[in-house]
Amino acid sequence: MKRVAWIAVALLAMGAVAMAANPVKITFWTHEDPNRTPLEEEYIRRFEALYPHVTIERVTYPSAKIAEVLLTAFAAGQGPDMFNLEINDAYPYLVMGRVAPLRPEWVGYADVDTILGAYLEGTLDPVYRDGQLYGLPLELTIWSVFVNKKYFREVGLDPDTDYPRTWEQMMEVSEKLVIREGEIIKRRGFDFRYGYYLEWLLPMVEQLGGSFLSPDGQTAIINDEAWLQVLRYLQQWGPLGKNLGSPTYKAARSLFNFDRNEVTMCLSGFYQIARIRNDNPAFYESGEWMVIPFPVFENAVQDIAAHYYGHYYMVNAQSSRETQEWTWRFIAYMLSNPEEYLTKAGLIQPRNDLLASDVYAAQPFGDVFAADMARSSMVQLHVANPEFKQLLDDAVKAVMLQGVTPEDALATLRRKANEVLAEYK
Repeated sequence: MKRVAWIAVALLAMGAVAMAANPVKITFWTHEDPNRTPLEEEYIRRFEALYPHVTIERVTYPSAKIAEVLLTAFAAGQGPDMFNLEINDAYPYLVMGRVAPLRPEWVGYADVDTILGAYLEGTLDPVYRDGQLYGLPLELTIWSVFVNKKYFREVGLDPDTDYPRTWEQMMEVSEKLVIREGEIIKRRGFDFRYGYYLEWLLPMVEQLGGSFLSPDGQTAIINDEAWLQVLRYLQQWGPLGKNLGSPTYKAARSLFNFDRNEVTMCLSGFYQIARIRNDNPAFYESGEWMVIPFPVFENAVQDIAAHYYGHYYMVNAQSSRETQEWTWRFIAYMLSNPEEYLTKAGLIQPRNDLLASDVYAAQPFGDVFAADMARSSMVQLHVANPEFKQLLDDAVKAVMLQGVTPEDALATLRRKANEVLAEYK
């Protein structure tokens, strides 16, 4: 990778300048990832050895917690120098001017256009504003469906031919796979990633011709019938319906790797493959798992997969200019190792050189994720996304757990979503 090598040489050339530089301490907040942690800890050690005046403190938080912790820290004027966050959560920081733009020479490029050309078209759009870039992607993620093949065979299904292609089939197959003790589910056929509704629930609505926002962004909750079909589906899925899954159970993705007869299918990204390998090498090598496309409703009017999203490294605009510069240099240093991120942590940087490499082509089920990506689009970006996600969570739990009718849940969702939207007009 010529670009990666060039960046590495450029960074090394700065060593002489660093010898006389003032001490710099960089605070680095990120979400937990057991496969990524040893990589980045090693990058920190190397970078600090190259530039002894720089000290980097890396702090991790659970994925479900870091957005809340960052919000509190920034509100108090005590945000970290650098962080990464799902773009739908990070986007408000960009819009509100809380993150600093990069200077191309800090990250080994001649200009912004050259950076844009080095990445898959469109993948830097969320962090590009007024001719400047405010982030670089650690990873680009789309969710497909992971399948444990042996549980299919256990109930007389052939995983290679009987896997669900539609949401209706997903419910039928899950009814055959589920195991219960009374009303308690011991094995789920499939379950959703509750809380992450912008990634999977909105695409289900969009398959049916609905949307969260109108094209002009002025109105929330478009096409009642699309929304009602999805809410009815979830109501039927939950404990008050066919009892196939629930937000009250442990996340299916976190159980899948261990192959303990707890879940047959789950939604996850390419990174799950590296986690299977590390969590359960025997299962990884067994050939008893596979990845299938994101399902579509039988009456869908659009063939849409899960929305993809990115985790982008960003830099605090309140940090000193010197700290900003060295933070961006450190980010560039880490991201100059895309093949290691891919092979050791299962993370895909959307760089054209990586995507064209033999290493990428050799990854298992890369074709499934690529095909889903081709029928996907970036997750919805709006400064009110945190509030919108909470409203979607309320609506889902209302129909699944509280016995609220889909019609009443939708009416509440529409009213509250438009009230939130009005605050940002």
